[in-house]
Amino acid sequence: MKHEDREIDGRMAHFEEVCRTEGVKLTHQRMEVFREVAVRGDHPDAESIYEGVRQRVPTMSLDTVYRTLWLLSDLGLITTLGPSRERTRFDANLQPHHHFVCVRCGLTRDFHSDAFGDLKLPKSIESMGRVERTHVEARGICTECAKKKTEIGTIATKKKKK
Repeated sequence: MKHEDREIDGRMAHFEEVCRTEGVKLTHQRMEVFREVAVRGDHPDAESIYEGVRQRVPTMSLDTVYRTLWLLSDLGLITTLGPSRERTRFDANLQPHHHFVCVRCGLTRDFHSDAFGDLKLPKSIESMGRVERTHVEARGICTECAKKKTEIGTIATKKKKK
């Protein structure tokens, strides 16, 4: 068995384990959507995944692909690249900088880092193309969302005590 096949088998086993642990039904459609993402190295968008899966499952709908992708993301089985699920963001700051993005509310803010600005890329990237600029996107939970979660936890605790 090739290394790539073992890697895909490992991803599929992890997918099944997480679904069972989280009580998420292992449907044929979910397995096929995850398999399509797992086998591709080009970080496909939803429409590309839909086209790939539809060759094997002609009854698959684009809506099912989108819902499944967001479920897989929520379960931590896949990550997203690029804009948030709500809307594309625009930035007029053309100076070198990076972004912090809140995964809950979508807040996006600039930050500067000399270390990230001087990021040394591996030599292997040359075979992929010419790099014109680099950008680091730090994803996390902003202070406002963290505060809201703390407030909700405090309210829930108080209600339980009553």
